[in-house]
Amino acid sequence: MSVKELLQNGICAHAAHLQSGDYSSADLTRACLEQMDARENDVGAFLTVDAEGALTAARESDARRARGECRGILDGIPFALKDNICARGLRLTCASRILENYIAPYDATVTARLKDAGAVLVGKTNMDEFAMGSTTGYSALGQTSNPWNPDCVPGGSSGGSAAAVGAREVPFALGSDTGGSVRQPAAFCGVYGLKPTYGAISRYGLASMASSLDCIGILAHSARDTAAVFSAIAGKDGYDATALDAPRIDLDKLLKPLRVGVVADFTKDRVSADVWEAMQRAIALLSDRGAVLEEVHLPMPEEALAAYSVISCAELSSNLSRYDGVHFGRRAAGATDLRTLYAASRGEGFGAEVKRRVLFGMDMLRAENRERYYVRAQRVRELILHKMTALSERYDLLLSPTAPTVAFEKGKTPPPASLYYADLCTVYASLAGFPALSIPFGFDGNGLPLAVQLTARPCAEELLLRTASVFEEGVR
Repeated sequence: MSVKELLQNGICAHAAHLQSGDYSSADLTRACLEQMDARENDVGAFLTVDAEGALTAARESDARRARGECRGILDGIPFALKDNICARGLRLTCASRILENYIAPYDATVTARLKDAGAVLVGKTNMDEFAMGSTTGYSALGQTSNPWNPDCVPGGSSGGSAAAVGAREVPFALGSDTGGSVRQPAAFCGVYGLKPTYGAISRYGLASMASSLDCIGILAHSARDTAAVFSAIAGKDGYDATALDAPRIDLDKLLKPLRVGVVADFTKDRVSADVWEAMQRAIALLSDRGAVLEEVHLPMPEEALAAYSVISCAELSSNLSRYDGVHFGRRAAGATDLRTLYAASRGEGFGAEVKRRVLFGMDMLRAENRERYYVRAQRVRELILHKMTALSERYDLLLSPTAPTVAFEKGKTPPPASLYYADLCTVYASLAGFPALSIPFGFDGNGLPLAVQLTARPCAEELLLRTASVFEEGVR
């Protein structure tokens, strides 16, 4: 089997081949490293590659398997981490100059659980700096391109992880999703992107952006692969008080007839023609499978975007205050007092988008503005949660676009305000804490991936992934 043929497999297929002895984990890991050598000049998905550590872990997996001690479906499967998730002994940069040389002293809970399952970490992926952006163009440490067209963006902020999976450099990767940062790049790169229920996956070891919104998410090639990773990393964690019990995922259950709310806010004039056409095909597919579909409207769309912007920026401005040149981060030279040290270190270390959002968030938290903006935004969030809960009681799933367009060209990146508006497709699940899944759904006329998004009630990841299997059949 050639490298190209081998890497077309997903997690479940790799696991079967490893078990039957068709190839070893070391063979698979070397194939991934060879693919990275072949694609990285064009894709640029990785900031750190640990080839030696990966091959060592792969050989340990092969030895376990030879002894009859295989740890499960992920044993011997290579993976990558977004570079805001800790892996002991590897750099944790958040794609920022302020953390450029920081080495993580411990494993995040998700990293530890994947290692315990026998998965093989090959490296850390690029991202928008501190997860602030939708293109991975705000990284201070490198440029990432869309694996389907290097002239296009991969999306963000988990663009490196999505591009690595889309380029077949790894079978799966983890990212983080605050307002759509796993789902949107998954859509642009033609892979599955799961944002779980808030708390379903521990955030211990994730560099925080906005703590009440952040989720660690999964990028993979199929619903079954996504379920395998979710089952390995989800669940309670003594290091994260928000972590929930993980529901067991069984994709072999029969899918009952569904009631699906089709989000009607994304009208034909508000999304691209190809995205509109993909939505019509998705509606037809679900209808053919016996689903009852009705149009619904998202609650308070303008207010939702404003609330998300205020809450996320307020929380990130607080979280990023630790990067001051004393506790964490690079220290500017020549400072003569503490105030100058803080200002110079942050001025050198933070990029323009981070500074923009930090200043906005600090202004929202000023004593004279806090009630007017931050507190009101939290009230809007409560109203949205109430209305989303009411929708989830009436409908099993909500169907919408993941993004209003396919991946756009690098030189045609919309201004920040337009990029923020594109988050309208994804922020509802984030504000409500609901799980949502971006599902690849064909290609446009230029060969760029299309996608649709399903949103479900809390802890209904199994329903999302079982329904996604229907879409896989439809695409085939």
